[in-house]
Amino acid sequence: MLNKTLFAKVLLLAGISLGTAACSSSEQTQATELSASESVASFADASIKEAAAQYKYLMSRLPQDRLPKTYHAERDELETSGSEWWTSGFYPGTLLYLYEETGDQALYDEAIRVLGLLEKEQHNTSTHDLGFMMYDSFGNVHRIKPSPAYKQVLLNSAKSLATRFNPKVGAIRSWDSAPEDFIVIIDNMMNLDLLFWATKETGDSTYYDIAVTHANTTMQHHFRPDNSSYHVINYNPATGEVQEKKTAQGAADESAWARGQAWGLYGFVDAYRETKDENYLQQAQRIADFTLHHPNLPQDKVPYWDFNAPGIPDALRDASAAAITASALLELNLYVGETKKKEYLQAAESILRSLSSETYMAAPGTNGGFILKHGVGHKPAGTEVDVPLTYADYYYVEALKRYKALAEKEQA
Repeated sequence: MLNKTLFAKVLLLAGISLGTAACSSSEQTQATELSASESVASFADASIKEAAAQYKYLMSRLPQDRLPKTYHAERDELETSGSEWWTSGFYPGTLLYLYEETGDQALYDEAIRVLGLLEKEQHNTSTHDLGFMMYDSFGNVHRIKPSPAYKQVLLNSAKSLATRFNPKVGAIRSWDSAPEDFIVIIDNMMNLDLLFWATKETGDSTYYDIAVTHANTTMQHHFRPDNSSYHVINYNPATGEVQEKKTAQGAADESAWARGQAWGLYGFVDAYRETKDENYLQQAQRIADFTLHHPNLPQDKVPYWDFNAPGIPDALRDASAAAITASALLELNLYVGETKKKEYLQAAESILRSLSSETYMAAPGTNGGFILKHGVGHKPAGTEVDVPLTYADYYYVEALKRYKALAEKEQA
């Protein structure tokens, strides 16, 4: 269990200030004399309160039949999507997280309204992103207020996702492509939670087996000797042999795309939680250590969009990669020994401190209603570059929730 001494050390490192000047040394001394867990919870509460206010502003701007993707400040314009887009579940998921923390019924009501737009995607077999789309939305509402209807949507979604599994390859197809190709991206690790959940709910091990097989295949083929991850592996669908190892959203085929490393870290933490397979825990730690010890990781621990991006140290940062990493580390620290526990908690706290600063957290009523600034979606394609991203917000709020829960557990 985490102890108050560890929380106090982390807070001392933080010197947290939400949009105000840094604390004086006497103020820091006074802060450390407070209950460390109470101070942590207070920081998280303040950040969540600001996030909730932003999302109520976003709600006021969003067209009724659309879902938010990003915002273009130069023309004060939201970019939105239909329910079929891979990010469609993050907006209602974030609303539900914020509702849990604030009790604001308007946030819950908006999430329920949007779920009506998403519901039809339960039968979508053309995408591997049903975990993002349906588990982060319907999964959260079903966790908060269980319902047979929500459960059925999730089960149908799991069935749809399972149709993309190829036993010869041992993986779930990511992007549809030419018949001779079978594309699997590291992001796909994030969709396995839906399958693990389906087996727990139904007793049907098929979903669990698919998830474990996919994780094992990913662990075998996606990672380099230095524990960085390729973005894309192209398999032969008939033989399962690897045909290509490359990137799509990274700087180069052999570079370490920052969000890809975060997806892998988070995904293998999830896989360990659901299976208790030590191989997954070790893989998660290897990814975490690659990330946290990389010589190109900036001091504030918000990574460049690619660890090998051209132009470092002037390359763009990716707040989404940072938020995903922070959330993953806050769970990973629960499963490791004291030395790593301290390292991972301090790293997550440092990331949250950075993301909660004026550099990355939007001022109230700005940024189109999104919480975080400076995300990088697809730099090579020139889309969603240095803009807010709905998934950055989701994992940031999730990380705050996890951070607060650790403090409250210690305070109890």
